Amino acid sequence: MERFQRIFVIVMDSLGIGAMSDAAEYGDTGADTLGHISEVSNTFYIPNLQSLGLANLKHLKQVDAVEDSMGYYAVLNEASASKDTMTGHWEMMGLKVETPFKTFTEKGFPQELIEELEQRTGHKVIGNKSASGTEIIEELGEEEIATGNMIVYTSADSVMQICGNEETFGLQELYRCCEIARELTMKEEWRVGRVIARPYVGKRRGEFKRTSNRHDYALKPFAPTVLNVLKDSGFDVISIGKIVDIFAQEGITRAERSQSSVHGMEQTISMADEDFHGLCYVNLVDFDALWGHRRNPQGYREEIEKFDVKLGEFLKHMTSKDMLMITADHGNDPTYKGTDHTREQVPLIMYSPAFESHGNLGEMDTFAVIGATIADNFGLEMPKGAIGHSLFTGDGIL
Repeated sequence: MERFQRIFVIVMDSLGIGAMSDAAEYGDTGADTLGHISEVSNTFYIPNLQSLGLANLKHLKQVDAVEDSMGYYAVLNEASASKDTMTGHWEMMGLKVETPFKTFTEKGFPQELIEELEQRTGHKVIGNKSASGTEIIEELGEEEIATGNMIVYTSADSVMQICGNEETFGLQELYRCCEIARELTMKEEWRVGRVIARPYVGKRRGEFKRTSNRHDYALKPFAPTVLNVLKDSGFDVISIGKIVDIFAQEGITRAERSQSSVHGMEQTISMADEDFHGLCYVNLVDFDALWGHRRNPQGYREEIEKFDVKLGEFLKHMTSKDMLMITADHGNDPTYKGTDHTREQVPLIMYSPAFESHGNLGEMDTFAVIGATIADNFGLEMPKGAIGHSLFTGDGIL
């Protein structure tokens, strides 16, 4: 029997809660995104996350654990061999990624790839290194405007990012070049998880600003996910934020793009007032993009506090027909060395006004318990070959 008509999954992108047992293999010994944010902060006010049990999962010096949490809470380990956004989300929906996507952080992209990209697009490539998007635009934006060259860079993720000034390079031209790049990087030796169009405006250093017209060209999942099963069975699958890009539109029935994480929560609150039947899947990227990669723990803390305010508003819109799942896709410790994601456990918080009990669900060996629980809720079979088990029991809510 269907327990809930609507399930909301909110991904606090990169909110890890401590190094996984294999973190040393990824160079991430001792990483702890949430714990270290707490350690280096004087204040940390998250009453809604606290009441749901977040501080019961991770000791926070400013936030007490609660004896009687509103929700269930658990620690999730990643079964897949990676620590990137796509892998984390794909695993949530049942796919185990055995081979990590290609990264080009150390030396940039191979010269053969760059030459082919230049030939196919008609633009000379500048940059071709691992960099912060805002910093490389400051460095090379004036040159791009003056010459028509194309800024290409990467990061610690499996990604090729291409910048274009909307007023001079042109948004459609940027998208065309990214489509060519996506085609080229389908080769096994160059295969990155995403090609990202990074448009910006401005005429000189100090004035450049990235716009909300970003577009991701992601690999399609290599097998059906829980999203495909939901959509094929007639349920709504609503994407908020970059979920639609992460899954290359597979299994999505409606997509809403967000301008910020706060905006994403406002969209989620609005969605709670709509009549839909199925899943609303939300990614809030600012934790990762603005604060984790830029190693800014205070900005990260403030972003969590902003989220907590909006979470409180969202909870008031929930009914007994709704269930909320809050989680993360990897870590990105803003106090750690470098700018890379960190191999960490993530939280899972589950809440519904219909829950008759609550508490600690323990430690799980895969993020895929999320998708399996969603499929079970709607009486659906997991896709063939998918991993994960439902957290529902036969005789109760959980």
